[in-house]
Amino acid sequence: MKSSQMIKEIRTFLHVSQSELAEKLGVSFATVNRWEKGRCEPSQIAIQAVRNLCDRNSIDFSRYEENPMTYMDETVTLYHGSKAGIRGAIAPISRERCDFGKGFYMGTDRMQPLTLICNYPDARLYTLSVDLSGLKILDMEVGLDWALLIAYNRGKMESARQSEIYTRYEKLSRDCDMIIGSIADDRMFVVLDRFFNGEITDLALVNCLSALNIGRQYVAVTEKACRKIKIVGEQTISGEDRRKLKEESEANRSRGIAAADEICRKYRREGRFFDEIVKAGE
Repeated sequence: MKSSQMIKEIRTFLHVSQSELAEKLGVSFATVNRWEKGRCEPSQIAIQAVRNLCDRNSIDFSRYEENPMTYMDETVTLYHGSKAGIRGAIAPISRERCDFGKGFYMGTDRMQPLTLICNYPDARLYTLSVDLSGLKILDMEVGLDWALLIAYNRGKMESARQSEIYTRYEKLSRDCDMIIGSIADDRMFVVLDRFFNGEITDLALVNCLSALNIGRQYVAVTEKACRKIKIVGEQTISGEDRRKLKEESEANRSRGIAAADEICRKYRREGRFFDEIVKAGE
């Protein structure tokens, strides 16, 4: 069942207006209105609030719940950038504090990994064929849950280690083989840090995500997923190409940050700050 239908059905059962439901859930009327119109999805925190509300009113919430894991029977072409080339078998051995934790990172946009490796003379760009069949996949839609999973993996939730919200995101990707979600590129890295540092609200963040049209990344987090990856192409990058890529990356970053700044100003008085969200989930 779609979230919009779920919210409408629960509100109808409770015989309350959108404003009254918003008050019960601790969100704005505009948020409930967007949910019901299908313009945005409730975050995991909001879903928990809805679940608690149902429990208090003897509504069986289990009928609305879905397994967050999915399976995809397809093969996709992805790209991976390496500073000095891949040696040995592909393995989930990135550093710990990456967007979706330790794994082997790939993207749908060929240019994105190039911008990450353009400062390294021995860099390689790999074209990969990835068989997704038989893998347990967590597919993260762009939005607040995506941002909070990144917050957890980057260590931004350590102050709330004993809280429900910490436990929720700790468990979210625990049993999956592959995580799919938007890339926190240079443009979004700046915006995310502003969100984590309490400078902008969740609403500003989500609108930035929608406006910047960022690419998607696939992260193999288990050996099983890594064995499904085949290298079909390897490309070295000349000094001249690396120079051009660096210039293009810096220009894109500047344009993206300028666009994000405008969006953040527009929504500076709407939504919730990161510390408020974490506190609400404790």
